[in-house]
Amino acid sequence: MLHKTSLPIVLSIAGTDPSGGAGMQADIKAISATGSYAASVVTVLVAQNTQGVQSIQEIPLPFIQQQLDSVFSDLHLAAIKLGLLYKREIIDLVTQNLERYRPPFIILDPVITAQSGDALLQANTTAAFTNLFPLATLITPNIPEAEILLNQKISTIKQMQSAAALLANVHKTSVLLKGGHLMAKNSPDLFYDYAQAKTHCFDSPRIDTKNTHGTGCSLSAAIASYLAQGHDLYHAIRKAKTYLYQAIDSGKHLKIGKGNGPVDFFYYLRAPLINCLFTPTF
Repeated sequence: MLHKTSLPIVLSIAGTDPSGGAGMQADIKAISATGSYAASVVTVLVAQNTQGVQSIQEIPLPFIQQQLDSVFSDLHLAAIKLGLLYKREIIDLVTQNLERYRPPFIILDPVITAQSGDALLQANTTAAFTNLFPLATLITPNIPEAEILLNQKISTIKQMQSAAALLANVHKTSVLLKGGHLMAKNSPDLFYDYAQAKTHCFDSPRIDTKNTHGTGCSLSAAIASYLAQGHDLYHAIRKAKTYLYQAIDSGKHLKIGKGNGPVDFFYYLRAPLINCLFTPTF
Protein backbone atom coordinates (compact mmCIF):
# COMPACT_ATOMS: atom_id res chain seq x y z
CA MET A 1 0.00 0.00 0.00
CA LEU A 2 1.30 3.45 -0.93
CA HIS A 3 1.52 5.73 2.10
CA LYS A 4 0.70 9.37 1.42
CA THR A 5 3.10 12.01 2.64
CA SER A 6 3.28 15.78 2.42
CA LEU A 7 5.80 18.56 2.12
CA PRO A 8 5.79 21.68 4.30
CA ILE A 9 3.99 24.37 2.31
CA VAL A 10 5.33 27.92 2.05
CA LEU A 11 3.18 30.67 0.53
CA SER A 12 4.82 33.53 -1.35
CA ILE A 13 2.74 36.70 -1.46
CA ALA A 14 4.63 38.89 -3.90
CA GLY A 15 4.93 40.58 -7.27
CA THR A 16 6.17 38.94 -10.43
CA ASP A 17 9.40 38.95 -12.43
CA PRO A 18 8.91 37.60 -15.97
CA SER A 19 12.69 37.24 -16.37
CA GLY A 20 12.56 34.66 -13.57
CA GLY A 21 15.31 35.91 -11.29
CA ALA A 22 13.48 37.87 -8.61
CA GLY A 23 10.05 38.33 -7.09
CA MET A 24 7.58 35.48 -6.94
CA GLN A 25 9.49 33.41 -9.48
CA ALA A 26 12.62 33.56 -7.32
CA ASP A 27 10.58 32.68 -4.23
CA ILE A 28 9.11 29.60 -5.89
CA LYS A 29 12.53 28.42 -7.03
CA ALA A 30 14.25 29.02 -3.69
CA ILE A 31 11.45 27.39 -1.69
CA SER A 32 11.49 24.36 -3.98
CA ALA A 33 15.29 24.14 -4.05
CA THR A 34 15.44 24.08 -0.24
CA GLY A 35 12.95 21.26 0.11
CA SER A 36 9.49 22.76 0.64
CA TYR A 37 6.37 23.08 -1.51
CA ALA A 38 5.78 26.57 -2.94
CA ALA A 39 2.36 28.18 -3.27
CA SER A 40 1.84 31.75 -4.48
CA VAL A 41 -0.48 34.75 -4.47
CA VAL A 42 0.26 37.52 -6.97
CA THR A 43 -0.02 41.08 -5.64
CA VAL A 44 1.11 43.07 -8.68
CA LEU A 45 2.37 42.32 -12.18
CA VAL A 46 5.84 43.73 -12.80
CA ALA A 47 7.49 44.03 -16.21
CA GLN A 48 11.14 43.74 -15.25
CA ASN A 49 14.31 41.98 -16.28
CA THR A 50 18.00 41.88 -15.38
CA GLN A 51 18.36 45.52 -16.42
CA GLY A 52 15.54 47.09 -14.41
CA VAL A 53 11.83 47.65 -14.01
CA GLN A 54 9.89 48.79 -17.06
CA SER A 55 6.28 48.85 -15.87
CA ILE A 56 3.92 47.84 -13.06
CA GLN A 57 0.35 46.66 -13.63
CA GLU A 58 -2.02 46.62 -10.67
CA ILE A 59 -4.35 43.70 -9.91
CA PRO A 60 -7.88 44.36 -8.57
CA LEU A 61 -8.04 43.98 -4.81
CA PRO A 62 -11.01 41.55 -4.92
CA PHE A 63 -8.96 39.19 -7.06
CA ILE A 64 -6.03 39.31 -4.63
CA GLN A 65 -8.52 38.42 -1.88
CA GLN A 66 -9.88 35.53 -3.96
CA GLN A 67 -6.37 34.18 -4.38
CA LEU A 68 -5.77 34.38 -0.63
CA ASP A 69 -9.08 32.66 0.11
CA SER A 70 -8.28 29.91 -2.41
CA VAL A 71 -4.95 29.12 -0.81
CA PHE A 72 -5.83 29.51 2.88
CA SER A 73 -9.04 27.49 2.55
CA ASP A 74 -7.31 24.53 0.94
CA LEU A 75 -3.67 24.29 1.98
CA HIS A 76 -2.06 23.83 5.37
CA LEU A 77 0.49 26.65 5.28
CA ALA A 78 3.58 26.22 7.42
CA ALA A 79 5.10 29.63 6.61
CA ILE A 80 4.46 32.83 4.64
CA LYS A 81 7.01 34.87 2.70
CA LEU A 82 5.96 38.45 1.94
CA GLY A 83 7.58 40.31 -0.93
CA LEU A 84 6.39 43.22 -3.07
CA LEU A 85 3.10 44.65 -1.78
CA TYR A 86 3.36 47.91 -3.75
CA LYS A 87 0.65 50.12 -2.24
CA ARG A 88 -1.26 50.84 0.96
CA GLU A 89 -4.49 49.11 -0.10
CA ILE A 90 -2.67 45.83 -0.80
CA ILE A 91 -0.69 46.12 2.43
CA ASP A 92 -3.91 46.66 4.41
CA LEU A 93 -5.58 43.70 2.69
CA VAL A 94 -2.67 41.36 3.41
CA THR A 95 -2.46 42.58 7.00
CA GLN A 96 -6.17 41.81 7.57
CA ASN A 97 -5.75 38.30 6.18
CA LEU A 98 -2.66 37.52 8.22
CA GLU A 99 -4.42 38.72 11.37
CA ARG A 100 -7.35 36.47 10.45
CA TYR A 101 -5.44 33.30 9.54
CA ARG A 102 -2.43 33.66 11.87
CA PRO A 103 0.10 31.44 10.04
CA PRO A 104 2.92 30.01 12.21
CA PHE A 105 5.76 31.98 10.57
CA ILE A 106 5.86 35.16 8.52
CA ILE A 107 9.06 36.31 6.82
CA LEU A 108 8.71 39.86 5.53
CA ASP A 109 11.13 41.15 2.93
CA PRO A 110 10.40 44.91 2.89
CA VAL A 111 10.69 45.47 -0.86
CA ILE A 112 10.95 49.21 -1.38
CA THR A 113 13.32 49.49 -4.34
CA ALA A 114 14.63 47.08 -6.95
CA GLN A 115 18.33 46.27 -7.19
CA SER A 116 18.41 48.61 -10.19
CA GLY A 117 17.22 51.46 -7.96
CA ASP A 118 13.70 51.56 -9.41
CA ALA A 119 10.97 52.34 -6.85
CA LEU A 120 8.73 49.39 -6.06
CA LEU A 121 6.61 50.90 -3.29
CA GLN A 122 4.24 53.78 -3.86
CA ALA A 123 5.06 57.03 -2.11
CA ASN A 124 3.58 57.70 1.33
CA THR A 125 2.93 54.04 2.09
CA THR A 126 5.78 53.36 4.51
CA ALA A 127 3.59 53.89 7.58
CA ALA A 128 1.08 51.28 6.40
CA PHE A 129 3.97 48.99 5.55
CA THR A 130 5.39 49.11 9.06
CA ASN A 131 1.99 48.10 10.47
CA LEU A 132 2.82 44.63 9.14
CA PHE A 133 6.12 44.40 10.98
CA PRO A 134 4.79 43.32 14.42
CA LEU A 135 3.01 40.38 12.71
CA ALA A 136 6.28 39.14 11.23
CA THR A 137 8.55 36.49 12.67
CA LEU A 138 11.44 38.21 10.89
CA ILE A 139 11.94 41.20 8.62
CA THR A 140 14.86 41.16 6.18
CA PRO A 141 15.74 44.67 4.96
CA ASN A 142 18.91 45.45 3.08
CA ILE A 143 20.88 48.58 4.00
CA PRO A 144 19.11 51.01 1.59
CA GLU A 145 15.71 49.77 2.84
CA ALA A 146 16.78 50.12 6.48
CA GLU A 147 18.02 53.65 5.75
CA ILE A 148 14.59 54.57 4.40
CA LEU A 149 12.76 52.95 7.30
CA LEU A 150 14.96 54.66 9.90
CA ASN A 151 15.75 57.85 7.98
CA GLN A 152 19.46 57.51 8.74
CA LYS A 153 22.66 56.50 6.96
CA ILE A 154 24.24 53.09 7.58
CA SER A 155 27.83 52.69 6.43
CA THR A 156 29.62 50.64 9.11
CA ILE A 157 29.15 47.35 10.96
CA LYS A 158 28.56 49.28 14.19
CA GLN A 159 25.81 51.32 12.53
CA MET A 160 24.29 48.10 11.19
CA GLN A 161 24.18 46.69 14.73
CA SER A 162 22.45 49.78 16.07
CA ALA A 163 20.01 49.89 13.15
CA ALA A 164 19.03 46.22 13.47
CA ALA A 165 18.41 46.57 17.21
CA LEU A 166 16.43 49.80 16.71
CA LEU A 167 14.20 48.31 14.01
CA ALA A 168 13.59 45.23 16.14
CA ASN A 169 12.69 47.11 19.30
CA VAL A 170 10.52 49.71 17.56
CA HIS A 171 8.53 47.10 15.63
CA LYS A 172 8.75 44.24 18.17
CA THR A 173 10.09 41.64 15.78
CA SER A 174 13.41 40.02 14.87
CA VAL A 175 15.50 41.61 12.13
CA LEU A 176 18.03 40.30 9.62
CA LEU A 177 19.83 43.36 8.26
CA LYS A 178 21.57 42.33 5.05
CA GLY A 179 25.00 43.83 4.46
CA GLY A 180 25.54 43.22 0.78
CA HIS A 181 25.58 46.98 0.10
CA LEU A 182 28.25 47.62 2.75
CA MET A 183 31.60 48.64 1.29
CA ALA A 184 33.59 45.86 2.90
CA LYS A 185 35.69 42.84 1.94
CA ASN A 186 33.11 40.43 3.27
CA SER A 187 29.31 40.49 3.16
CA PRO A 188 27.98 40.56 6.75
CA ASP A 189 24.34 40.02 7.64
CA LEU A 190 23.32 40.94 11.19
CA PHE A 191 20.53 39.01 12.89
CA TYR A 192 18.97 40.68 15.90
CA ASP A 193 16.95 38.12 17.85
CA TYR A 194 14.16 40.16 19.43
CA ALA A 195 13.11 37.46 21.90
CA GLN A 196 16.66 37.09 23.25
CA ALA A 197 17.81 40.69 22.68
CA LYS A 198 20.95 39.27 21.08
CA THR A 199 22.85 40.01 17.85
CA HIS A 200 24.40 37.33 15.64
CA CYS A 201 26.65 38.02 12.67
CA PHE A 202 26.50 35.80 9.58
CA ASP A 203 29.63 36.74 7.67
CA SER A 204 30.58 35.33 4.27
CA PRO A 205 33.21 36.13 1.65
CA ARG A 206 32.07 38.54 -1.03
CA ILE A 207 31.75 36.79 -4.40
CA ASP A 208 32.99 38.74 -7.41
CA THR A 209 29.91 38.62 -9.63
CA LYS A 210 27.19 40.87 -11.01
CA ASN A 211 24.71 37.96 -10.98
CA THR A 212 22.88 38.97 -7.83
CA HIS A 213 19.42 39.74 -9.22
CA GLY A 214 16.84 38.52 -6.72
CA THR A 215 19.21 37.56 -3.91
CA GLY A 216 17.06 39.30 -1.27
CA CYS A 217 13.91 37.51 -2.43
CA SER A 218 15.74 34.18 -2.52
CA LEU A 219 17.24 34.51 0.96
CA SER A 220 13.98 35.38 2.70
CA ALA A 221 12.14 32.63 0.81
CA ALA A 222 14.77 30.08 1.85
CA ILE A 223 14.48 31.19 5.48
CA ALA A 224 10.72 30.66 5.33
CA SER A 225 11.29 27.24 3.79
CA TYR A 226 13.63 26.09 6.54
CA LEU A 227 11.32 27.45 9.27
CA ALA A 228 8.48 25.47 7.69
CA GLN A 229 10.63 22.35 7.99
CA GLY A 230 11.02 22.78 11.75
CA HIS A 231 14.30 24.64 12.14
CA ASP A 232 14.51 27.44 14.68
CA LEU A 233 15.04 30.98 13.41
CA TYR A 234 18.82 31.08 13.95
CA HIS A 235 19.44 27.80 12.12
CA ALA A 236 16.91 28.63 9.39
CA ILE A 237 18.87 31.82 8.66
CA ARG A 238 22.17 29.96 8.79
CA LYS A 239 21.01 27.26 6.38
CA ALA A 240 19.44 29.84 4.05
CA LYS A 241 22.68 31.86 4.01
CA THR A 242 24.64 28.73 3.10
CA TYR A 243 22.18 27.90 0.32
CA LEU A 244 22.30 31.41 -1.14
CA TYR A 245 26.09 31.63 -0.97
CA GLN A 246 26.40 28.41 -2.96
CA ALA A 247 23.73 29.57 -5.43
CA ILE A 248 25.57 32.86 -5.99
CA ASP A 249 28.95 31.14 -6.28
CA SER A 250 27.64 28.61 -8.80
CA GLY A 251 25.79 31.33 -10.71
CA LYS A 252 28.76 33.66 -11.14
CA HIS A 253 29.59 32.02 -14.49
CA LEU A 254 26.02 32.14 -15.85
CA LYS A 255 25.15 34.42 -18.74
CA ILE A 256 21.43 35.15 -18.45
CA GLY A 257 20.24 38.57 -19.58
CA LYS A 258 22.13 41.74 -20.40
CA GLY A 259 22.25 43.15 -16.85
CA ASN A 260 22.59 41.71 -13.37
CA GLY A 261 21.83 38.03 -13.86
CA PRO A 262 20.15 35.62 -11.41
CA VAL A 263 21.71 33.14 -9.03
CA ASP A 264 21.89 29.42 -9.82
CA PHE A 265 18.88 28.31 -7.77
CA PHE A 266 19.35 24.58 -8.44
CA TYR A 267 23.16 24.60 -8.40
CA TYR A 268 23.32 21.08 -6.98
CA LEU A 269 21.72 19.70 -10.14
CA ARG A 270 24.89 20.69 -12.04
CA ALA A 271 26.90 18.07 -10.14
CA PRO A 272 27.83 14.96 -12.16
CA LEU A 273 25.24 12.21 -11.94
CA ILE A 274 26.79 8.88 -11.07
CA ASN A 275 25.20 5.54 -11.89
CA CYS A 276 22.03 7.27 -13.03
CA LEU A 277 21.43 5.23 -16.18
CA PHE A 278 18.77 2.53 -16.11
CA THR A 279 20.33 -0.84 -16.93
CA PRO A 280 18.00 -3.69 -17.94
CA THR A 281 18.50 -6.88 -15.92
CA PHE A 282 16.99 -9.33 -18.40
